[in-house]
Amino acid sequence: MWISRDIEPRLLRAARTRPAVVLTGARQTGKTSTLRRLFPAHGFVSLDLPSEAAQAEQDPAAFLHRHPAPAIIDEVQYAPGLFRHIKAAVDARRQRNGQYLLTGSQKFTLMKGVSESLAGRADIVELETLSLAEIRRALPEIGLETAVVRGGFAELHANQEIDFVAYYNSYLATYLERDVRSLAQVGSLRDFERFLRACALRSANLLNKADLARDIGIAPSTANQWLSMLEASGQVVLLEPWFSNRTKSIVKSPKLFLADTGLLCALLNIRSETDLRQSPSVGAVWETFVFAQLRHRERRAGRAGSLFFWRDRTREVDFVVDLGGRLELLEAKWTELPAAGDATNLTFVREIVGQKRIAGAAVICRAPHSYPLSAGLQAMSVNDIA
Repeated sequence: MWISRDIEPRLLRAARTRPAVVLTGARQTGKTSTLRRLFPAHGFVSLDLPSEAAQAEQDPAAFLHRHPAPAIIDEVQYAPGLFRHIKAAVDARRQRNGQYLLTGSQKFTLMKGVSESLAGRADIVELETLSLAEIRRALPEIGLETAVVRGGFAELHANQEIDFVAYYNSYLATYLERDVRSLAQVGSLRDFERFLRACALRSANLLNKADLARDIGIAPSTANQWLSMLEASGQVVLLEPWFSNRTKSIVKSPKLFLADTGLLCALLNIRSETDLRQSPSVGAVWETFVFAQLRHRERRAGRAGSLFFWRDRTREVDFVVDLGGRLELLEAKWTELPAAGDATNLTFVREIVGQKRIAGAAVICRAPHSYPLSAGLQAMSVNDIA
């Protein structure tokens, strides 16, 4: 079963208007299958194959001769030397769009090559795991808690018979062996896996690198490097705080989130909807899930860099969406019936910022439908984020 992605129109438009398109995202988010479905007339080659990667790096001219445009080149970060030759090929036929469609699952390595060689020539698009809206278009009857625990990896929803617990165990093993070893020298994969699980325990919390390092028994510099690796491979996302000159004592540390709740639940040993409901981490898992849905919404709206959180010494609002200077304030609550008391922090921040700057304020919950709370606040169903 094919699950349509919200990003497909953007990819089609990019290929019509730009010489090259770069599609990035974590492993198994569907980058390759999406491009091959949308562009069946393009040639295809994967640099996951060591022989192809070796030729692309050592003899890029011959490689591009074997794989002429239009072509999809998968996992292009394995041949950094290829980018300069793609640039030359693109410039030779600059008016021809959609020449090269490139994918990569290691963002920092990929973007370095793009920024050095393909600046102004490539449209950059990021593909994350499935949103709730995408899942429910394909599987309208899926329960909300099932979607949270199973996560957003497309293969798990295209084939419901897959054991998702075994899937995530295999995913972690593959990720540790392939991406971690290729991104940097990690002395102990066991320590790195413990580091990843420690990050999972802190999802939806303020990032404290010193605490992370101390808990694992590694140097702070190592924790910083490993965190960058998790970001580079799309496993974690950092959310920055929003602040203005009118607010005082605002924290400067970002919040740490796992990118997908399926992987988060696997790392927390949450293996069923019952486990989720009984878990002491259910609030953090829900906030992580809501964050993923908001990232999808903002990306569809073309609002890059619009999502933040607000916090001072005593209070926090989970999410702040900057809509051109006006703010949307959002709290994530694991409840089906939020009350006015769940919106206390929304009211507090609304008064500090000023009512004129507030575009809306809501508690995002598990209610089947949205409904108004008191004083202009709203209980927003997560179904309505899309």
